Amino acid sequence: MTYLEILDLHRNQLNGSIPSTLGNLSRIQYLDLSENSLSGSIPDSLGNLKLLTHFNLSFDNLTGVIPLSSNIQLFGASAFFHNPGLCGSPLDVPCSANTDDTPSTEKARVLSVSAIVAIVAAAVIVAGVCVVSIMNIRARSRRREEETMVVESTPPASTDSHLIIGKLVLFSKSLPSRYEDWEAGTKALLDKDCLIGGGSIGTVYKTSFEGGISIAVKKLETLGRIRNQDEFEQEVGRFGNLRHPNLVAFQGYYWSSTMQLILSEFVPNGNLYQHLHGNGYPRASSSNGGSELNWSRRFQIALGVARALAYLHHDCKPQVLHLNIKSTNILLDECYEAKVSDYGLVRLLPMLGNYGLTKFHTAVGYVAPELACQSLRFSDKCDVYSFGVILLELVTGRKPVESPVTTEVVVLCEYVRGLLENGTASDCFDRSLRGFAENELIQVMKLGLICTSEAPSRRPSMAEVVQVLESIRSGMLS
Repeated sequence: MTYLEILDLHRNQLNGSIPSTLGNLSRIQYLDLSENSLSGSIPDSLGNLKLLTHFNLSFDNLTGVIPLSSNIQLFGASAFFHNPGLCGSPLDVPCSANTDDTPSTEKARVLSVSAIVAIVAAAVIVAGVCVVSIMNIRARSRRREEETMVVESTPPASTDSHLIIGKLVLFSKSLPSRYEDWEAGTKALLDKDCLIGGGSIGTVYKTSFEGGISIAVKKLETLGRIRNQDEFEQEVGRFGNLRHPNLVAFQGYYWSSTMQLILSEFVPNGNLYQHLHGNGYPRASSSNGGSELNWSRRFQIALGVARALAYLHHDCKPQVLHLNIKSTNILLDECYEAKVSDYGLVRLLPMLGNYGLTKFHTAVGYVAPELACQSLRFSDKCDVYSFGVILLELVTGRKPVESPVTTEVVVLCEYVRGLLENGTASDCFDRSLRGFAENELIQVMKLGLICTSEAPSRRPSMAEVVQVLESIRSGMLS
């Protein structure tokens, strides 16, 4: 079947080995043998498949060394996961050398000595790790007590309509805690010149205090499924302890009967959408005047966002989902490092009748199919899909959905996939890009397409995405 282009045999309870003759299917573009009981090694002949855009051998019983062919290596660790017998790149499993010329008795003796040495070394290491861990836990507990000490401030009653009467809770000691210090800041919310952004749940203002301290204040316009003050405080309060260099830090919140605010770190260099597409809300501080994002900066932004989402998905207990990833929610600091905002606020998103969330009208093109049809099957794979769109947006410079006057609507995922299948992937590169390696862009593009697979089960986890991006940057997949 030399003209075959798609071979999808996943989840068919197949056993035996992978036929090496599959390498003769020179036109194959989609090969999925995952979730079976296939055994044996991966044939080197699969490296002959030059047109692959999807490749998956995960969740089988394969063994041996993964072939080093770049055609299958570029699909990253997610294509080979859950095969306990596989080793080598891109998996983080080294292949041990196996020598057969040593007499069996000598092998046993060497193994015995090695085992003793390993046990002793392991005992020493475990003891050291325990001591260091205990010290770290104690230090972290003290630091958390200092950093997350909640300061509540209820301003006195006043006839001044500009003053807000309610409950203010701060997560950081770096912010002023007296109500008098906040008076000018709360009045600033009435000043349209302080407007720096807006989205699904409210508008964002920059508020400054004496001493050069600035924060971002989101004035909520909807509470979504939040019904009262207790639910609001429980929902927002749980994010006070989250800390990651690629997350916008929550600084506190405010509740009154007529106004609800979320206080967060102020990030001065606008958002990714503004830098890629040149419109949206004006930047609060723009010393760079919309300077070009070169490929090195774009790749670093992608890696930063991936690390932030991996932290939310895998390191936070319970897991934190974003469900509203888009380029306007990716802020950039002075060094163009990415900081993800609006994470964990899914319960504040606007509702549509009794059927659940809206179709995220401000995030058209980023929404995973299972959310767009309102099946409400929330999972971390929804964020993976949105991140895949971000990757394609960084490579192409295009919006997720475009509606040119003279042509029909262009969906970015479909557009890129079509060019890649036709062998003209470079036609969709952002023409303004400078200083990039074409192979690196194509690898990132393919990762974006894998992340935007229609079936959630075929999308990698964010931990796997981080591993693939780091491999691309280190040149392991070149």
